[in-house]
Amino acid sequence: MLKSPRGTRDLLPPDTALWNFVEAAARDIFRAYNFHEIRTPIFESTELFARGVGEETDIVKKEMFTWEDRGRAESDKGQSLTLRPENTAGIVRAYIEHKLWERGLNKFFSIGPMFRRERPQKGRYRQFYQIDAEIIGPAAAGSQSPARDAEILELVAALLDRVGIANWTLELNSVGCPADRTKFNEALRQALAPVVEKMCADCQRRAVTNPLRVFDCKVPEDQPIIKTLPTISQFLDEDCRTHFEEVKNILNAVHIPYVENPRLVRGLDYYQKTAFEFTHGSLGAQNAILGGGRYDGLSEALGGPPAPGIGFAIGEDRLVLSLMETATAESVIRKPDVYIAPLGGGMNREAARVASELRRHDLVVDLGDESFRLKKSFEAADKMGARYILIVGENEVAADAFALKHLASGEQVTVPRADLAQRILRK
Repeated sequence: MLKSPRGTRDLLPPDTALWNFVEAAARDIFRAYNFHEIRTPIFESTELFARGVGEETDIVKKEMFTWEDRGRAESDKGQSLTLRPENTAGIVRAYIEHKLWERGLNKFFSIGPMFRRERPQKGRYRQFYQIDAEIIGPAAAGSQSPARDAEILELVAALLDRVGIANWTLELNSVGCPADRTKFNEALRQALAPVVEKMCADCQRRAVTNPLRVFDCKVPEDQPIIKTLPTISQFLDEDCRTHFEEVKNILNAVHIPYVENPRLVRGLDYYQKTAFEFTHGSLGAQNAILGGGRYDGLSEALGGPPAPGIGFAIGEDRLVLSLMETATAESVIRKPDVYIAPLGGGMNREAARVASELRRHDLVVDLGDESFRLKKSFEAADKMGARYILIVGENEVAADAFALKHLASGEQVTVPRADLAQRILRK
């Protein structure tokens, strides 16, 4: 039997109702905050992620699905392409390529699949889904203001509250500017030198190539050593320190709770200043639902103009997993308002006409078949959770009035065709 590849899976009804519920809530929240949808390709030039995400990150070194294009066109041959492992770099690339600042656009969101070659585990898949939001724009438009950082964090809190994720925790840190991190990395190298041999192979490599990434380590045996290392807060310059304090002041003003985590660095090289994660206890040790931060130099790194930015990515798989603790698909799915039971030869056509009329009123309608006995139609209507069953037989068609039965109460009435939709809607 052919099965889905390792690290992927099929999203099936009724669970897809929860996914649609989350995405609809996200779109409502984005609309309230004046974000606009952007859809980028699911594969991009490999160079985009090497330059944007960082060549020494685990994503670029170990987790990307990359291949050499063997297209027919001469210009395609030899081009390295990668399934997108994240979408911030792609959105910034589109921002630069289409000069979106000239259209006055600076708030974007996207919803779609990402791909990473990592070990599948609870809530983590090789094809996974993300909800991304980014604020990008010229400094003159206020995009580098700490107010934008707080706005993004307030948006996330509003979204989690809207979908019913309770008891989330916002962890907050500042990772400073490049000059701060240069000093910090040197201090880390010195602190790691006498102890790094006791750490895992990844940490030993990171200690040489990018010491900041040591804080990404999840190996339990390494945590006591990591807790003794210096923190970035000791190396922030005055501008970064002031920026971080103002972010916290605004969050306090709008009553968004947070905890400071001085060892939070996030896994991408483009972050500057504010970095954050929202966590939830239901996910165990890997408890992050989403994360993000500020990336003021990313546009320039990709060949674009100065365009400070901040954004986040929600792991939709993990968000739905958290939501399942308090909600079921059945609690958000819209079941049929009415099941139409055609009785006798030639009634399929008549039933289709009635169904078409009712659907124009935004009613959810399902159809039986003229070959079904009435008992079978009732069983089908009950199984799918329909509120009503509507009988369409020769007598009903002749009278242009139909038997409408409420399945829960057993109440049955005869309703003229012209009044059917309003009768069902009124109930």
